[in-house]
Amino acid sequence: MSRGLLAPLAALMLSAGAPAPAPAPAPAPAVDEAAVIAVLDAEKAPGTILIARGDSIVFERAFGLIDPVGQATHRLGQTWRWASVTKQVTATIAMQEVAAGRLDLDAPIITYLPDSKAPFAGTITSRMLMQHISGLPRTDEAPAGRDGWSTFYSVDLSSPETGTAWCEGPTTRKPAAEFFYGDCDFVMMTAVIEATSGKSYDALIAERIAQPLGLTSVGVFPRTAPTVAGFGEGKPESTAFRLENFGGAGALYGTTRDLFAFDRALMTGKLIPEAQRAQMWDGKPEYGYAALGQWSFSVPLKDCGDTPVRIVERRGFIGGVVLRNIILPEQDMVIIMTSNRAEAEAAFGEIWQQAGITHDVMRAALCATGAPL
Repeated sequence: MSRGLLAPLAALMLSAGAPAPAPAPAPAPAVDEAAVIAVLDAEKAPGTILIARGDSIVFERAFGLIDPVGQATHRLGQTWRWASVTKQVTATIAMQEVAAGRLDLDAPIITYLPDSKAPFAGTITSRMLMQHISGLPRTDEAPAGRDGWSTFYSVDLSSPETGTAWCEGPTTRKPAAEFFYGDCDFVMMTAVIEATSGKSYDALIAERIAQPLGLTSVGVFPRTAPTVAGFGEGKPESTAFRLENFGGAGALYGTTRDLFAFDRALMTGKLIPEAQRAQMWDGKPEYGYAALGQWSFSVPLKDCGDTPVRIVERRGFIGGVVLRNIILPEQDMVIIMTSNRAEAEAAFGEIWQQAGITHDVMRAALCATGAPL
């Protein structure tokens, strides 16, 4: 795989010993817009797409209807719930704490949360939390409430039936026994970074992410102004859940351009040093290539040669809103897709299966122009 686009290897020699001009960088190959558009689905996954190379957005489009029975169409610049893409941001703040020497990924969480009531607080580590192998309870194990939503997401945030109070409840699963995805891991991880930093999660997002990067749209639920509403099976999503209850596991919101700015800052070392980013992006095969707060794996794309493409993927899915945040480190690319249909979660598909909209968009962006991988 190449690392970015190569500059010309030589410049024309000038006469009389004059210095040669600096070589001009090779232009980035254009994305085949027709190929990308052809694989989008305005019925199953209406929303937005952003494709960038380096610091430049090379393709961006909003498409399809906001309401399946309405007339208003999606537009660029909408504020989306980031759902579980929040975990990627929370993990980044955790790695900032590691870089600062305040957090040891392999120290038990009781080191930082001495009053924790979690059954295995003396064994569970921050690495286990961010890799989803802590064994903590899953929120879908809480009692079911209205529209089938767990009461964890529907009660007031001050209730002991949500947040760290519930996540520290009893469990029979032992740490590191298996991959077991759940929001409690990042609810507890949020408590850890609040303890190590001495600041609230809201303040950490503002001071470490939004303000230094100029991300004016980014914040933490609750929020007065509406974000893009979700739909499922042609109907508005349930109102039974409270987005603020997702905390550091899913309570962020912002525009796709601000998400891209976060990705670029992460890719270029503005947020965490390379050593901490390498740890965060170390996907473990034994856990389905789960890294810390995201997935990291390499697979070839269909009909795009045999060279595997390294992919850092973070998904988001709450109610009727679905996101894919894709970083391609070797290609210096970002692909962000959003939709406000629950059906888009299945339609986006699995990249490793070489099927679905996510894979097909990636293939169109990387392969349709014949650009080298």
